[in-house]
Amino acid sequence: MPLTPAAEPALPLLDVHELSIRSGATRLVDQLSFRLERGDTLGIVGESGSGKSLTTLAILGLLPQSLTVTGRVHLEGESLLGSTPARLREIRGKRIGMIFQEPMTALNPLHTVGRQLSENLRLIGTDPGLMTPRMMALLAEVNLPNPESLLQRFPHQLSGGQRQRVMIAMALAQQPDILIADEPTTALDVTLQAQILDLLMQLQRDRHMSLILISHDLNLIRHYTRNVLVLQRGRLVEEGTTRQVFASPQAVYTRSLLNQNFGQAAKAITRPDALPIVDAQQVAVRFPLKSGFFNRTTGWFTAVQPLSFQLAAGESLGVVGESGSGKTTLALALARLIASEGTIIINGTTVSGLSERQILPLRSQFQIVFQDPFGSLNPRMTLEDIIGEGVLKRIPAKAQRRAAVEAVLQKVELPAKFADRYPHELSGGQRQRVALARALIMSPRLLILDEPTSALDRTTQHALVTLLRRLQVEEGLSYLFISHDLAVVRALCHRILVMHQGSVVELQETENLFTAPQQEYTRRLIEASRVGQG
Repeated sequence: MPLTPAAEPALPLLDVHELSIRSGATRLVDQLSFRLERGDTLGIVGESGSGKSLTTLAILGLLPQSLTVTGRVHLEGESLLGSTPARLREIRGKRIGMIFQEPMTALNPLHTVGRQLSENLRLIGTDPGLMTPRMMALLAEVNLPNPESLLQRFPHQLSGGQRQRVMIAMALAQQPDILIADEPTTALDVTLQAQILDLLMQLQRDRHMSLILISHDLNLIRHYTRNVLVLQRGRLVEEGTTRQVFASPQAVYTRSLLNQNFGQAAKAITRPDALPIVDAQQVAVRFPLKSGFFNRTTGWFTAVQPLSFQLAAGESLGVVGESGSGKTTLALALARLIASEGTIIINGTTVSGLSERQILPLRSQFQIVFQDPFGSLNPRMTLEDIIGEGVLKRIPAKAQRRAAVEAVLQKVELPAKFADRYPHELSGGQRQRVALARALIMSPRLLILDEPTSALDRTTQHALVTLLRRLQVEEGLSYLFISHDLAVVRALCHRILVMHQGSVVELQETENLFTAPQQEYTRRLIEASRVGQG
């Protein structure tokens, strides 16, 4: 009786073998190999610069020609590295879709949501008569209410969560076999993070897609992936099932990534008789709603309901809440960058009601560090010019100003020689330290920090929190620290103010708030922040 030939093993959906990416003599990714099966969920983790995004961009053929790519990348047996540009354009979107890290950058600010979504549908030959119903169905699929009105909006008119859902809808429009999600929840609060990733998992099951999830948040990787790769400086240091890697990490580097202990806030050095650094009394922010040909004000939107609090000298106050809760609006009002109602007293001086000319001499006392240092640092200026700009009048001599810049760079643990560099030559963590240095050179009493760690990996976050604690003790600083990352807030802040829809929900000592939250909303925030930790 003749033997039946054994069936050949099925090809993996994606097969990456010894992928290397070089910039000149520098290896950015070094002989990386992995497989992705149909319906699988693969997590890729590692610090900034570990090669996570470079790997996926190489798969899609989106790397600049200045980089050298070698190895093998097969999509169901078809070589992608050797494909023509025309063939790669066919594969992008139709076979492999991608959700980029920053939707505000990836979406065209000049086109409506409907215009951008229709471009993707047109590529797969959608009938023009079916275009609108199909777009509305896609937006409904990603749980966006009132899809018809959303089609007419521009990206800047959407919240962060809405923009991310639109990006997902665009990626799904061509029904890809593989969806790559590159840090899809970086700038979102903990509640939205869980919503977006739950949505991705549901869509993956419904469409039987494969998913590659890139993240520096190991809690999300633990909760949402089946297999995981750990990259360090372009090299694969550990791989396996997610459960196995998290339960028994073999590499020292993996164990360091899994160490989520940020420590405790530095002891607040306050004097009972000292004036508070911030005394906010019934502060509220309203924006006019305008319409009609003459752009008349037809109503008002209250972004921050009247609230009051005090911040002592040497104390850190955390401000937490979901996107749209009014955190950043409150910070801008305190920094006198937008108009507000009520009374704001900073370091004993009433700053509310002052003109810009009157407040200018006081601005050195309170400085703000923004969420995105790359957007807030002038790309055409060296770090010497960026950091020294604020003290041009106080230190007119160039040599003395250079010495002050070098001193403050060393204070934030950057080499003095970095003064000659430009922002694009730095990592994300280094840019955030430069933003800190730019504020510190003014010798402020108060630092307002708006999501300064949201785009950083866990190791860099840990280093920045440690730096902030040290600076607070050495410089006697007070912090108003805005973040959606409760682990970071807990490690840095003495008290926490919880906001929801523009109102203060709760204000407690940090440990009291985590152990005995008074409000249901606060309990939900804390529970959402624990996703994947259990």
